[in-house]
Amino acid sequence: MAAERPVRKKPQQNRAQVIRTERLTPHMVRVVLGGDGLSEFAAGEFTDHYIKIVFPLDGVEYPEPFDMAQIRADMPRDKWPVVRTYTVRSWDPAARELTVDFVVHGDEGVAGPWAVRARPGEEIYFMGPGGAYAPGEDAGWHLLAGDESALPAIAAALERMPAGVPVRAFIEVADAAEQQDLKLPANAEVVWLHRGTAAVGAQLVEAVRGLEFPAGDVQAFVHGEAGFVKELRRYLRVEREVPRERLSISGYWRSGHDEDGWQASKREWNQQVEAEQETAAPAS
Repeated sequence: MAAERPVRKKPQQNRAQVIRTERLTPHMVRVVLGGDGLSEFAAGEFTDHYIKIVFPLDGVEYPEPFDMAQIRADMPRDKWPVVRTYTVRSWDPAARELTVDFVVHGDEGVAGPWAVRARPGEEIYFMGPGGAYAPGEDAGWHLLAGDESALPAIAAALERMPAGVPVRAFIEVADAAEQQDLKLPANAEVVWLHRGTAAVGAQLVEAVRGLEFPAGDVQAFVHGEAGFVKELRRYLRVEREVPRERLSISGYWRSGHDEDGWQASKREWNQQVEAEQETAAPAS
């Protein structure tokens, strides 16, 4: 799972077909998309690229050719397709294959159940990519922290880390069965945190606060549930005095909200949090 982040390129509508699927863990399903509709698709500048997948409503007929902009202009809002945001795990331009990992909780939600049921040849539309973060060559060390929703972006970032630079990564998942084999660079230390019955992100906050920071300027990527993201943003920005430009921090989702509800309130929530923390943060 992934939430909206700053976009540097104008999103475009894409059409793709399901090539194959794979159950990575009990609660993570990988879907590989391909087809001629991806001939103009391009990604790779960032490690947190994301796409907005379009799920048409059952029983609603949409104009052909399918066009989200036209649908939003001509149809009532309650007929619009559902849109869900997901991180690009990888993009292979030679094979023209786009890999997206989905967190699945049974029949809960829209995208997860679709990923479980998806079959080769099924067509899907999506918009994007967007993105804003990639590991910088100039950082003294890198900090990565997130829950399941951030795992695809963290995995992609680990694969793009500058050689020889220290990396400290903390990934919180439900239990040991949700861990994945990741491609790790030299000097990278990854700590898997098993949530159990604890609140989402509680162990992440404790782990990052307990970390002895390596020498040098840090570049940090902290994404996932909005509650713990807010706590770690305050810790890094205010207590650790990390400059804003060295931070990629955003709530991908918020406990108790679906994506529609979270996205509707996210801008105001971010502005409030930023104002609170900038008041206390040192000048940079």
